[in-house]
Amino acid sequence: MPMPKTGIVYHEDFLRHETGEHPERKERLIATMELLEETGALKELTCIAPKKATTGQIEYVHDASYVEEVRMRCQSGGGMLDLDTVLSQDSYEVALLASGGVISAVDTIADNLNNVFALIRPPGHHAEVSHGMGFCIFNNVAIAARHAQKHHKLKKILIVDWDVHHGNGTQNIFYDDASVLYFSVHQSPFYPGTGKMDEIGADDGKGFTVNVPLPGGIGDAGYTYVFNEILIPIALEFRPELVLISAGQDAHFADPIGGMSLTTEGFGHLASIVKSIANSTCEGRMVAALEGGYDLTALPYSVLSILNSWGDLGMEIKEPMAAPKDELSGQVRERVKEVKEAQEECWAIS
Repeated sequence: MPMPKTGIVYHEDFLRHETGEHPERKERLIATMELLEETGALKELTCIAPKKATTGQIEYVHDASYVEEVRMRCQSGGGMLDLDTVLSQDSYEVALLASGGVISAVDTIADNLNNVFALIRPPGHHAEVSHGMGFCIFNNVAIAARHAQKHHKLKKILIVDWDVHHGNGTQNIFYDDASVLYFSVHQSPFYPGTGKMDEIGADDGKGFTVNVPLPGGIGDAGYTYVFNEILIPIALEFRPELVLISAGQDAHFADPIGGMSLTTEGFGHLASIVKSIANSTCEGRMVAALEGGYDLTALPYSVLSILNSWGDLGMEIKEPMAAPKDELSGQVRERVKEVKEAQEECWAIS
């Protein structure tokens, strides 16, 4: 029997990052794994055991002094890294495992799998070079991108960030770098306040940051329009050798933190669009890393929908809650036009 070509990274040690009643809590992963087991989806996936990232790998994108600060604070019992970000005694080791989980996924993709979802925590896309924030300690996707370049000699990497919040850390790490194309669609105005349309990169990286800030309440039709009108043409022109996804499902309509209206089916559709890009440019090589998503029903079903799309599992997934009415708004059309104008000197999307 052939091995499934879609993988999942998971380890029970991710639960050791103790955050109490914080929105980013271990129950997110517990609920997701329970649903994957109950539906039989887990049997259709290749399970990948993560290895901890080395400090050298973390320092691909983070200052050594910051890495040591996190280690020492956790060794001393933990505390608050910032107003939103909890450190427990085990958080440093778990954060190494989270980053290592995405690295392990990249390594497995290079060997034999088509795509992998890294079900990890803590998340990473807000983590800056010298500090963590927004529930994030180390920038898992950015570290994995550098690993792919350094270890696998890949020259061009696309990062798609569909978390409801803008990935300020990821943007800043690659802001002047033409080897990494960072695309973010996010709610705005919203935390962390970055990700404006005119933030398009600097120096050699001009045009390689693409931000699509959207007003609250945008649903499946709006996100699909953005992906079709902006992401697809730019990505096909860029032609990445690997696609990484900061997969935050907090744009789901039931999420307690976000204010968007995506559905479970919508996440599956976005995943299929990114899959089509990867199939066209890099033999289907994709890795998604969990970022946000805080409703303990919406998150598991959204992850299941993504895996169903990627793995061609053939499952009929019904929205577990009543979905809002969805239609393409004029606001989205106008925003797409504005983003195209901001990027027209860099890409053939006008």
